[in-house]
Parts: sequence; structure tokens; C-alpha cells
Amino acid sequence: MTAAAFSLPSRFWHELTTRDFAHLRDGPLAAQAVAVLPVAAVEQHGPHLPLSVDATLLQGVIEAALPLLPADLPALFLPPQVVGLSTEHLAYPGTLSLAPATVIALWTEIGACVARAGVKKLLLLNGHGGQVSVMDIVARELRQHHGLLTYSASWFSLPLPEAVQAQFSAEEHRFGIHAGAIETSMMLHLAPQTVRMEQARDFRSTSQDRAGRYALLGNGKSAKMGWAMQDYHPAGAVGNAAGATAEKGRAVVEAAGAQLARLLQELGALPVGTVVEKGEFSS
Repeated sequence: MTAAAFSLPSRFWHELTTRDFAHLRDGPLAAQAVAVLPVAAVEQHGPHLPLSVDATLLQGVIEAALPLLPADLPALFLPPQVVGLSTEHLAYPGTLSLAPATVIALWTEIGACVARAGVKKLLLLNGHGGQVSVMDIVARELRQHHGLLTYSASWFSLPLPEAVQAQFSAEEHRFGIHAGAIETSMMLHLAPQTVRMEQARDFRSTSQDRAGRYALLGNGKSAKMGWAMQDYHPAGAVGNAAGATAEKGRAVVEAAGAQLARLLQELGALPVGTVVEKGEFSS
């Protein structure tokens, strides 16, 4: 069977049959196959945005990437995990959160299923900053115990063109990390009916005050606080949400989608390599 003789009937894992996976495992595209596990959160986003923000933004970026993927790239999107680790937002009603151990176990077991299906590469694709550290743990566990080449990325860590970056101030990029201008703009583009702009304002973060007062505690690199959202602002948001526009949001979504498509192409081309057995050394 040639690569042209078999292509995936869908980009979505759950829409394939077990026969499709058998063809993929045994065919010439097996080495290129990449599974993508979208992980997000259902948590408060201030007085002006719904709890669905992280899941909505992540799905928007994925949908922007899909038309840009080459037809012969076997990238498969697993069912999104929309409830994640959001313990820093539990002081606010409506937030849903799993315990860290539960999240690690859940994502690791899904990854194990990916490996059993014969897919050798996995991308953990994240939409919530509070679970970046958890992705690191899961990625290493899957590599060590299942031989799965696992990468983790967040849509907001993908590099954006200067023209898109320049639509927001450097201060907003650094401090507007939750329900600020960027996320609010993206929601105005993707789900405007859910945004209450009359409640949006410039939510100044306490991090801005520390940055101006302390050389080490305020530089964002030397020390990291085990924070809860209310430590930054009592409204549960930081950043200038009042400066958001749908046009800015569309630019971010489209640019992030293009970068995600590029990332998946690079992952598809990446050699899987071999797992070094215990006691062996490879230079």
C-alpha cells in the first residue's frame, strides 16, 4: 500500500474505525502519524468572560490550523479534555478542577492508549497556563514508560508575527495573562455572544506593582510564587480587557493556527528514533 492509496478519513480520532488504525499502523504513514491531545480548563475568567474561555480559544486555534494541514499529514485530534487543573481559581464560583494526581493519571492513560494504537508521536496541546508544569510530567512519563515521543505546547507559547504581537503592548503581553486584552479579543472573534464588554475594564495585576518595586521578586524569572488568582486581582482577571477588539482577536487566532499547522508538520517529519534501554548509553 502506498501513501497515496491510504489517507485518513478524518482528522478526529473518535471518527476512525479500528480498521483505519490497523491500516495506519501497518502502512507507510505510520512514522509520520501525530496524535494531538487538546487540554484546556473550565474556570472563571473575571466578570466579563464565560468559564469556557480556555476551551473555546484552544478549539478556535485548532480549527484555524486544520485547513492548513497537508492532506498527507496523518495528524489526529483526540477528544478534548476540557476540565483540567484549575485549583488556583477555586475561590470563584463555577470553576471546575481536578486534582493534580487525577490530571496526571488521566492524560497519561490516554497517552498509553495512543501508544497501544501504534501511533508513536503525541502532542499535548494546551490552552491553560496553570497546567504547563503538569504537561512536563506527563510527557516524561509517556516517553519513559510507553516509548511515546511526546511534546507539549500551549497555543499562547507559539510565536506570532511581529504585526500581530504589536497589536498589544509589551505590558499587556507580560501581565495580561488571564482575561485581559488578548483573551477577550479572541473571544470577541470566536464567541462574541458570550462576552459582556460592559463589565470589561483594565484589571491591574499586583505583579505590575512588584515589578516596579522588587528587582528579583518582580522580574518574573528569579522567583515564582505559588499563586491563587485572587493574589493578582480580586475580580479574577488581569490585563486591559477594555482594550479588546474582535479584529485583534481574529489576527491572533489565525496566526496561532498557522503556527500550530507548522508545528504539526515538523512533528510529522521528526524521526521517532529508538528508546534507550536501562543500562545502555547513547551519545
